[in-house]
Amino acid sequence: MRRSLVSFLTVVLAVISDGGVAAQPMLDSPTLGGVAVFGTARTRANWWDWFGNAPEGDYSYPAVLIRVGLTQVTTSFDWQVDFALPILVNLPIDAVMPAPQGQLGLGATYSASNGNVAHAAMLFPKQFLVRFKNLGGVAGQDLAIGRMEFNDGGEVVPKDASLAALKRERISQRLLGTFGFSDVGRSIDGAQYSLTKGRTNVTVIGGRPTQGVFQVDGWGELNINLLYGAVTRQTGSQRASGELRIFGLAYDDYRHGVVKTDNRTATARAADGESIVVGTFGAHYLQSVGTSGGPVDVLLWGAGQAGSWGTLADRSAAVAIEAGWQPAALTSMHLWIRGGYDYAAGDHDAADQVHHTFFPVLPTPRIYARFPFYTMMNTVDVFGELIARPLSRLTLRGDVHGVRLASTHDLWYTGGGAFQPQTFGYTGRPSSGQSGLSTVSDLSCDFAFSPHVALTAYGGYANGGPVTGAIYSGTSGAAFGYAELLLRF
Repeated sequence: MRRSLVSFLTVVLAVISDGGVAAQPMLDSPTLGGVAVFGTARTRANWWDWFGNAPEGDYSYPAVLIRVGLTQVTTSFDWQVDFALPILVNLPIDAVMPAPQGQLGLGATYSASNGNVAHAAMLFPKQFLVRFKNLGGVAGQDLAIGRMEFNDGGEVVPKDASLAALKRERISQRLLGTFGFSDVGRSIDGAQYSLTKGRTNVTVIGGRPTQGVFQVDGWGELNINLLYGAVTRQTGSQRASGELRIFGLAYDDYRHGVVKTDNRTATARAADGESIVVGTFGAHYLQSVGTSGGPVDVLLWGAGQAGSWGTLADRSAAVAIEAGWQPAALTSMHLWIRGGYDYAAGDHDAADQVHHTFFPVLPTPRIYARFPFYTMMNTVDVFGELIARPLSRLTLRGDVHGVRLASTHDLWYTGGGAFQPQTFGYTGRPSSGQSGLSTVSDLSCDFAFSPHVALTAYGGYANGGPVTGAIYSGTSGAAFGYAELLLRF
């Protein structure tokens, strides 16, 4: 931890001396001739201690993500150019073990994704787009073309603050996200159409995802086509506001030579060179109701999948059911007590010619697994969380998750979707006929010094369950923590 702190402070001082830059313009962003300059610099010190107590799985490393851009807003169109520079330092080059142990934490993933190196950096265009507004004289009808960031479920921000927070933290990016927690992220090369009329929004986006996420080279795009569409409707009244969204996502992965990750034998997977063509269809509903005891909220999200998983048929589903309460008696603490149940189907028979594992496509998994050693594939996650804001600038959050595998005949999956031409994007470890994965406890602290400076600290511990114990020596758990400084202008 001392090495991690020293590395963190070193990178922070380097960023401050160089000047930080941001990803979205602020109200006081400097302008020149109507063109705004904006930027962010995010520096993070990471510490991992992976399952099994292997010395290779205990390491720390710092990382920096600098973004700088230009933008202009006019009555008929906007444009934006945004470059990113990820810098990874002191990555562990010995933390990738033979199967089934695999990569011992995300530090190992970064190193392996960049040619097994200890240091990596590259400058690339993150966004490069133009947005035409009020097309055809129709108010609320917009079209954006170019390289852009997009999060499914984030098309509309509800006026109700609780619903807006729920969408951001528990709905958005389940299927299609920027993977902003990573030190590189992803974008989409394509076009986005949106139409807003009153309380209804229609959004359609089509294109190809870029490289990135764990690979610092974010220049190119992948041989993957995607098309997403959603209709979002604000419902209810001021006292009982709600939102309904119906969505669909078509995904066509035709990268050649990439071996799929599933529970078939290695021989069967290596022989399957066919594309993955999957359609995901679903809906979400949010409701927040004011009561004498404080606001109560409910969240429902569900999706079904159909298509082809290479030579296999694909049929799967996932659901999320959550509820929360903000006690009126503790308004000074701004407490929010929440709990929920998330289910993502697993495959029960590797030989039945049907792939039943839910495929979350291109999500930002860290939102739903803050300790990112699992993802929304073949999992059942029962959780409770407590959020408190004792000060306007301070947010505290603690979670407890009980995670098990939905099917003992399937794998323990990690990852967040395709990010480079030669890598599938999800890895899998055997279940060994077990279902118990881990009980995860974590705590985070976010403090905003000003609109320009914010500090985050996170720590999590996952105990060793029967699944991890069968792969790694003993039943020892895993720990993950980081400290992050964000500068923006």
